[in-house]
Amino acid sequence: MTTPSDPLPTDLADAHALILAQREMLAEAQNEAKVRALEIERLKLLLAKARREKFGQSSERGKQLIEQLELAIADLEEAQAEEEAKAEIAAPEKHKATRERTGIKPARRPLPDNLPRERIVYPAPCACGKCGGANLRKLGKVVTESLECEPRRWKVIEHVREKFSCRDCEGITEPPAPSHPIARGRAGPSLLAMILASKFLLHQPLNRQSETYAREGVEIDVSTLAGWVGASVATLDPILEAIRRHVFAAERLHVDDTTVPVLAKLKTVTGRIWTYVRDDRPFGGEDPPAALFYYSRTRSGDYPRAHLAGWSGIMQADAFAGFNELYEARRQPAPVIEAACWSHGRRKFFDLAKLTKAPIAIEAVRRIDELFEIERAINGASPERRLAARREQSKPLVLALEGWLREQRGRVSSKSEIAKAINYSLNRWSAFTRFLDDGRICLSNNAAERAVRGVALGRANWTFAGSDAGGHRAAAVYTLVETCKLNDVDPQAWLAYVLANLPDHPAKRIDDLLPWNWKASQTPMKAAAA
Repeated sequence: MTTPSDPLPTDLADAHALILAQREMLAEAQNEAKVRALEIERLKLLLAKARREKFGQSSERGKQLIEQLELAIADLEEAQAEEEAKAEIAAPEKHKATRERTGIKPARRPLPDNLPRERIVYPAPCACGKCGGANLRKLGKVVTESLECEPRRWKVIEHVREKFSCRDCEGITEPPAPSHPIARGRAGPSLLAMILASKFLLHQPLNRQSETYAREGVEIDVSTLAGWVGASVATLDPILEAIRRHVFAAERLHVDDTTVPVLAKLKTVTGRIWTYVRDDRPFGGEDPPAALFYYSRTRSGDYPRAHLAGWSGIMQADAFAGFNELYEARRQPAPVIEAACWSHGRRKFFDLAKLTKAPIAIEAVRRIDELFEIERAINGASPERRLAARREQSKPLVLALEGWLREQRGRVSSKSEIAKAINYSLNRWSAFTRFLDDGRICLSNNAAERAVRGVALGRANWTFAGSDAGGHRAAAVYTLVETCKLNDVDPQAWLAYVLANLPDHPAKRIDDLLPWNWKASQTPMKAAAA
């Protein structure tokens, strides 16, 4: 295709040939655009299906599929936008005419109605653009909307309390000072919520936040930000205690841990963040979900035993040896019932299937995936319905899998990796098959793994916790953030509300401020505003 700088042909035959070539190239480009658009729609359907499969999205195969689909869609959409932009730059009028002729318009989501509108009115023409006449009559108007974002709007709120003197007793009186989220603090609740959410939800360390605020014209030292974070965590302690009570009132918990680097004497040591997740939604429970986090310097089993000292019930976890004392019959107040995670057992076969293409590993993954397929169909059903489906559909598959695994173990070397994967499952078979006798038990421990994912993302940004105290603070705020996420609550909006209202809130009604109760109270207000 010629460019504006290329010389045009002077011969009629050459000009005719050039026009035909350009038409052919334009048709090819249009066909490519249509093919690309169809491929984008196909990939989006596959992506939506993968995301709907709640169990699959947390498995290795599911995560890889979603990541690949997202990358493929983004790449195709970038290519499409680039080609359209180039075509419009090269020939804007022709591009506009083609778009009008084909009737293809870009799919655009309506801009939010709740955003403030700023109107720019352009001067009306004084004369006709065609004939130059001044006898114009208004027909209407054309409104084109564009979404814009401006830097944060900082402000200082002055709390003015007028003083009065009494003419009778010469005493001085003034209104009481307003409550503040943190004692003697100068940060408002919304600012404190933004700092906490930026660090523990968006994983921005305080030094980067300080630099960002400085670019916006507000100088806040890192030490000041750190002081605000520490004071906020102390203020939120009643909320943390209420969430702790709610989590340990559950009959079943998901438990997991992850590493966190901790600074100690100019070097780092590997600490641990433990999570205890209550989520009754898979078996139709009505109690809201919540996640509780604890920090420890090491991975000693003493820590989970201390965390769960007064609790008994069903615990879904990996095969960590530190949990073994919890399962003993002599434990008080009662032994914890172990429910093993099929995702952990599957992962050992999946890694071998991916790396070595071992037939036994591939077959094991296929058989386990059949169990997860059954679970997808009964997710959210009552315990009774789940139990009935498992006894009818899952139990025959589990019995066949056990026999097959024992047969394969006799055929492979006891020192091979595939034997280790088989032994991992068979040595804990009673814990793996406990879901067949209790409809409340999940097939996997993915709820806990999802909860610690934010910690794993965060440590890549803030590098390490500054001390053990910093680890405990991080665990406290992760408790608040992850509990909000489990209940589909915006953590920053909720933190701002709680920090503003907690100082004057009755201690006996602290549960009213928990994320799920706050969300329920906001729904009627939003409906009334609409």
